[in-house]
Amino acid sequence: MQEDVKLKMRTLVDELNEASKAYYGGEKELMSDHEWNDKFDELANLEKETGFVFPDSPTQNVSKEEDVEGGVVVKHEEPALSLPKSKSVSDVIDWTEGLPVDLSWKLDGMTLVITWDNGKLTRVVTRHDGITGYDITYLADAISNVPKVIPYSGHLVVRGEAVMSYDDFYEVNERYGRKYENPRNLVAGSLNPRTKSVNDIIDRCITWVPFTLVRINSNDSNVQSSWRARMEYLRSLGFETVDSVFVLHPTLHLSGEIEKWSNKVDNYKYPVDGLVVVYDDVVYASEGEDTIHHNTRGGFAFKWEDEEKETELVMIDWSPSVNSINPVAIFEPVRLEGTTVSRASLCNLSEMKRLGIGGPGTKVGVVKANKIIPKVVRAEVPEGVSVSFDMPTVCPVCKSSTAVAVSENGIETLVCTNVNCVGKNLRKFERFVCKYGFNIMGLSTSTLEKFAQAGFVSNYVGIMRIPNNELDIRRNLVGHYGIGDKTISNLIASINKAKHVKADAFLYALCIPTCGRDTAKKLASTYPIAELVDIAISDVRNGTSRILETCGIGEVKSKAFVSWFEDYDNIDLIKTLMDICDIEEIANQQETGTGRCGGVTFVVTGSLRTFGNRDELQAYIESEGGRMASSVSKNVNYLINNDLDSGSKKNEKAKALGVQIISELGFREMFML
Repeated sequence: MQEDVKLKMRTLVDELNEASKAYYGGEKELMSDHEWNDKFDELANLEKETGFVFPDSPTQNVSKEEDVEGGVVVKHEEPALSLPKSKSVSDVIDWTEGLPVDLSWKLDGMTLVITWDNGKLTRVVTRHDGITGYDITYLADAISNVPKVIPYSGHLVVRGEAVMSYDDFYEVNERYGRKYENPRNLVAGSLNPRTKSVNDIIDRCITWVPFTLVRINSNDSNVQSSWRARMEYLRSLGFETVDSVFVLHPTLHLSGEIEKWSNKVDNYKYPVDGLVVVYDDVVYASEGEDTIHHNTRGGFAFKWEDEEKETELVMIDWSPSVNSINPVAIFEPVRLEGTTVSRASLCNLSEMKRLGIGGPGTKVGVVKANKIIPKVVRAEVPEGVSVSFDMPTVCPVCKSSTAVAVSENGIETLVCTNVNCVGKNLRKFERFVCKYGFNIMGLSTSTLEKFAQAGFVSNYVGIMRIPNNELDIRRNLVGHYGIGDKTISNLIASINKAKHVKADAFLYALCIPTCGRDTAKKLASTYPIAELVDIAISDVRNGTSRILETCGIGEVKSKAFVSWFEDYDNIDLIKTLMDICDIEEIANQQETGTGRCGGVTFVVTGSLRTFGNRDELQAYIESEGGRMASSVSKNVNYLINNDLDSGSKKNEKAKALGVQIISELGFREMFML
């Protein structure tokens, strides 16, 4: 074998192994799925041609999470193997053999295998290498949708994906100084044996979504034989499973379903990196042959191929965040996946060096990873263009000196050396003034930065008091920071208008941990702001949980919300803003609403038959003046469950509290007809 071929294979093995270690270890991602798959295929072809295979080749080793010293390793009851995959729809259809299948999202998170015995949660295990996994049962309280108790007395094993919504990711990652590149990395960086306490990650908004019933002791032949029936059974137990659709004749209809699901991925709240097709016949699927990577009938993944466009780097924008100054590539606009893209995060200095980013004029390849997130995947410096990038020596906000910080795993980032740098709050200011917050028109990031540099804005109160300081602002900013008289006048008018703010927007703007738009709406719909603040302070002082019991936002989010009020500065901040603003309360609107659901609170569990999904049902309820809660409490009026006699936890709690249980048909008869 030629030495250059062997060297090429060695390089591919090292690159792929390094990328896999980074991918499964969290925090960073060295190459896109598209790049990894291409390099893997190239290596596999070279191994086939030469007959030579390195012992550590990824073609011989199942992709796995990074080994963690000291982690408790247990063996999976059934191997959690990877799925064969293709970017060709025809390959997926051929695999089905024309037999009935179920199509669902391929969630992009971290696979967890969870076990219940005699109705109680007994074990949470990571996938690891598919044969063994790390026992992280002690972290279960930090993961939503993992019930401690279920209405089933036998042995139940369920495989699902721990994920994080994009909204929660942007919010949580901001608190960590944009340390994580994407939701999947943040989840992986949280759920591993290095995390010593559930308190370290309880506010990270991680959710578990079941996608396979692995093992059950049941005499129900339908549950034993049908994937679809198994998922229905899980839903009857109270699990919120992955969205799916049954395809009876895949040869005729699967292509259309794949196209339909591909078109709606942009609006899906969780990250996905493809679609999964499984045989509905569980017995037939189990008879497939196991290889080192896959069970040949265990399922098949359809992967979208990243659309890559080449463009030219215009500049690097250095963007301050909580803990670092982050590089953002600004390039000539290109059209990708139906939208125009002109900027993409470069994450950190290490990633820029790995890509080979040079000065303006560098040719860059850009994709939208998973059809959503713009990403630079390659760079080439043409002749005559600087081979290195310029790195700022002073902070773009406070003008203090910058420094290069190196993390434990060798990642280099640029940081501001000033611990009191106002720029570290700029991202929070952006959320405060955004359209979902106070909706202050004309107050862009660059303008906020100028006000901060001039000393007029150091917190949210400073933003709202800009009109009070009009004279000083005009004297110090006009003509010095590129801001004109008209800009100041427009901005003051916009701030004065924004002082009338809806209660949910007021809460969302404050960047309270885990308090996204939905949570803010639920909180503001339950209590007037002043009463909500008093209850949260009381919960802190007395160790009570009234917020949890009455607002329907779940334990993790309610604890994070209340914990924010442990800081007296936060209490002073919110009370000062309450004095400044005219808050439009929404807590009592449901009681006085004229809609068919006015003043009524619902919880839904199990599968739906006439509504397309829960979002559709929730949209109708809220449009008619009602409210959806996530858990049953004494403030809930109706539990919607098509299985009225189900022994699920929500049904049992509803009966204990006297909450009426109605079917979907019953709901339609009472609130729609």
